Amino acid sequence: MASAALGTGAARSPAAYARLLAFLLPAALLAGALGSQYLGGLHPCEMCHWQRWPHYAAVPLALGAFLFPAGSRGATTLTLLAALSIAVSGAIGVFHAGVEYGWWEGLTTCTAGGPMTLDDIMSVPLVRCDEVQWSLLGVSMAGWNALFSLGGAALILFLLKRGRG
Repeated sequence: MASAALGTGAARSPAAYARLLAFLLPAALLAGALGSQYLGGLHPCEMCHWQRWPHYAAVPLALGAFLFPAGSRGATTLTLLAALSIAVSGAIGVFHAGVEYGWWEGLTTCTAGGPMTLDDIMSVPLVRCDEVQWSLLGVSMAGWNALFSLGGAALILFLLKRGRG
């Protein structure tokens, strides 16, 4: 897919790589989050859901950038908006990781939407935002999201800037 999305010659510009990264990064992070939920049995807390929403926005923004030639005003604008959405998810990830590690207090309380019976409420798993459910090398999923999202957004911006000069 990468070679088809980038094409040849001028289409392999830094702006083309930025556009591709702006699509692949949030898609991969969402696949990981949804996979861990539906295949791995890790139930997300409220802040986990908050981190997903900017990625849900970034994917169609980045896809829209493919409607324009790489480096054009339309492609650059949509890629920038996707990068901003990715960075927002990273910022939420920093906040969530800080809550998990006890660096600061979270904002959330247990909430439920719509009318529910006591049986409905009792059957839903209780997932606290201030507890790490999974970690790798001492970094929680929220922390990894923060690292990948903020690093990826910075790389996208760097590539776009490099493509302009």
